[in-house]
Amino acid sequence: MSTQSQIDYHRIAKAIEYIKSNFRLQPSLDEVAERIHLSPAHFQKIFTDWAGTSPKKFLQFISIEHAKNLLKEEKASLFDTAYETGLSSTSRLHDLFVKIEGMSPAEYKNGGKSLSINYSFSESPFGKVIAASTEKGICYMAFEEDKEIALGDLKHKFPNASFFEKQDELQKNAFSIFNKDWTELNTIKLHLKGTDFQLKVWESLLTISKGKLSTYGSLAEKIGNPGASRAVGTAIGNNPVAFLIPCHRVIQSSGHIGGYRWGSERKQLIVGWESSQMYSENSILL
Repeated sequence: MSTQSQIDYHRIAKAIEYIKSNFRLQPSLDEVAERIHLSPAHFQKIFTDWAGTSPKKFLQFISIEHAKNLLKEEKASLFDTAYETGLSSTSRLHDLFVKIEGMSPAEYKNGGKSLSINYSFSESPFGKVIAASTEKGICYMAFEEDKEIALGDLKHKFPNASFFEKQDELQKNAFSIFNKDWTELNTIKLHLKGTDFQLKVWESLLTISKGKLSTYGSLAEKIGNPGASRAVGTAIGNNPVAFLIPCHRVIQSSGHIGGYRWGSERKQLIVGWESSQMYSENSILL
């Protein structure tokens, strides 16, 4: 994403925050545009280019009522065929399929001592992102504006690994997830450091379709442990792969967006963006 796109992203985030904070006053397009120092026409254009829909429609996608409706749909199909068979590609990201492989006990316990990890940085519709990979797959992906902090967080997760700033095909494939066209994508492999319980939770996140939402309680039911909502929440909070493992699709049962490892504002933007993409696709089909 270009520098201008980065500027547009932050402007959109600021605009959405303003609309949310002043929702009762129903601010006009002119008022919001003035708030972020743009003409109404330019604001409408960059917003539609980014989100695929109008500011007004986007706000509907991130409203509590919209979230509640999605949760009702999720509850109705809690144990759908895609989950039972372990296949989620058709309903999630077109033909994309994410496969998780857990690290060996030795890799898990010794801080990645035997691992050689490549890493690189890129831009996304939601800010700067770092991705890292072993020879087996993506092991880390995070949103972070500061490259030094991003690299520091990665090294903290694998303190004994060897690191090389190099973008390989695994990372390129992962970064391409932020494009709106996933027809060129096949399988994305993840090589993750986690307990058996964490891996099970992260795999369950992959069953949540793009544009849909779930709750901590629903995920606990999915993994066969309905009393483990809090433990599920902790595992979600430790998700090491942003966006690819869609922990942003888990919200509170009340419909409120809830917390997010990479910022609740970013989570809200992602949720709205995904809903708008589904809305655009469905409009084309109709």
